[in-house]
Amino acid sequence: MLSNLLDQGERECVVHEYTTILGIDFFHGTAAQAVDRMRSGGLLVVPAAPALKDLGSNAAYRESLVNADLAITDSAFMVLIWNWLQRAAITRLSGLEYLRELILQPDTREPGNTVWVMASPVSAKHNLTWLSRQGIDVPANCVYLAPMYGKEIKEVEDTDLLQMLEDLRPQHVIITVGGGTQELLGLYLKRNLSYLPSIHCIGAAIAFLSGDQIFIPVWADKMYLGWLFRSISEPRQYIPRYWDARKLFALMKRYRNRLPLADELPEL
Repeated sequence: MLSNLLDQGERECVVHEYTTILGIDFFHGTAAQAVDRMRSGGLLVVPAAPALKDLGSNAAYRESLVNADLAITDSAFMVLIWNWLQRAAITRLSGLEYLRELILQPDTREPGNTVWVMASPVSAKHNLTWLSRQGIDVPANCVYLAPMYGKEIKEVEDTDLLQMLEDLRPQHVIITVGGGTQELLGLYLKRNLSYLPSIHCIGAAIAFLSGDQIFIPVWADKMYLGWLFRSISEPRQYIPRYWDARKLFALMKRYRNRLPLADELPEL
């Protein structure tokens, strides 16, 4: 009986680490727990508010989140809205916190075991320099410069990356391109590779550490202030983006834990 009670307690703990928001099961345990869940492979996504607000109208993005193996609560705005609407107390697990934990793992640091998909040559230079300072040497053949992707990533659009991964067969693929696109790319890889690596869609997280974007210290990330740092650094780019993300509130208030679909959406 004691064994049964312990098993039940363990199952309840697992359930409590996930909360369904807008039809997506969000994980809000620790970064170490999230990294551990990804060891066997799969797709991890880190949805941000500016992309989440389009969940109902963007079918490709919605499909990528629904078919992810792990979605973490990176969006501070989403967490605040949910806790206010539901009188809940879920915690935030940021992409930055997840990345810090991920790069501490010996298998991620092993040369040739991780392929990094970089957003641009400039980003790659900053990120690789920073990784080297952390004691992580990335071979040149494990760096892929992403092209400009369209709204829907089809097989013909990135067979180069697909072939590269098939040849190298790394355990980890870390995608650092923009939110709303990286999730589509991650799902494309998951569906088309002959094996299933751990695909981490961490977006701009590494850029906050490497100097490719404004540096965000740990305390600011924990206080949900990353958006403010970005807005101050590049107000013309980020203030309109975060202002537009206010639409997420109306979407969450209407649908709560249900997945929004385009034919059900009102004008927001």
